[in-house]
Amino acid sequence: MMDWTDRHCRYFHRLMTQKTLLYTEMVTAPAIIHGDRDRLLGFDAAEHPVAIQLGGSDPAQLAEAARIAEGFGYDEVNLNCGCPSDRVQSGSFGAVLMETPALVAECVNAMRAAVSIPVTVKCRIGVDDQMPEEVLPDFLAQVSAAGVDRFAIHARKAWLQGLSPKENRDIPPLNYDLVMDMKGLFPHLHLSVNGGIATLDAAEDFLGRGLDGVMIGRAAYHVPADILLDADRRIFGCDDAPSAEEVVHLMLPYISRHIANGGKLGQITRHMLGLFQGRPGARGWRRHLSENAHRDGAGPDVVLAALGFVTRAAA
Repeated sequence: MMDWTDRHCRYFHRLMTQKTLLYTEMVTAPAIIHGDRDRLLGFDAAEHPVAIQLGGSDPAQLAEAARIAEGFGYDEVNLNCGCPSDRVQSGSFGAVLMETPALVAECVNAMRAAVSIPVTVKCRIGVDDQMPEEVLPDFLAQVSAAGVDRFAIHARKAWLQGLSPKENRDIPPLNYDLVMDMKGLFPHLHLSVNGGIATLDAAEDFLGRGLDGVMIGRAAYHVPADILLDADRRIFGCDDAPSAEEVVHLMLPYISRHIANGGKLGQITRHMLGLFQGRPGARGWRRHLSENAHRDGAGPDVVLAALGFVTRAAA
């Protein structure tokens, strides 16, 4: 999710789940090739397993960006064919690539030749006036023939003409049944479903019906404790997840290092606002961080003071 799942967000999320695969926000291939690579690609080793999501439509550029990303240590490189933002459309990548599956196949073929890590694709079920029942199986067939065997499918069509990126997350109807149909047509592919999934109950239902994975975006960001703190136990059969309060304390050394290196507290705490959503004291937690994290000299003490609203409410 662009501007959301940066390195600070991913480090915070990794403290809550050791098994789930984390994704970067989408980074364009030209930015990686010509920009500040350490800023764009750098991440903490604690984030593994982590996949980088690339945007682009030039096979040579994507291959070079994938090669560079592999050098930074990413576990997977994912080509985004699902983002409907205006920035993406003007660059002829993202969801608009649903219109050119042959080009996507060419892109992933070049990427696979450049790296040894898995190359995967995130896509929509179609765009604009396309018929998803026709477009999606053709897209999967052409792209998988180029060697990709893992797809994350956002179960909504993207309307590139007439809807904003925000509206594209809510207005087009979800078609989960079509994604399930694709698993029947392509049993050899690893297919994950994305879009509108807000609970672990829903995730377990999809897995129980035969899908290979579930991608959860906004719910994991806005109410991370509900999704991430119990994911390892319920999905992967692991125990010993920390409490939300323990996650706050585990974040403090990371926050101190970030500030010592010239960073600002608010760059991290903006991702932590929803940690106690639905619990007594959550409002005080959010308000204290929002009002104080951007002040000069703000550091771990601000986070501990915010945590006090939660602990006092629970007493």
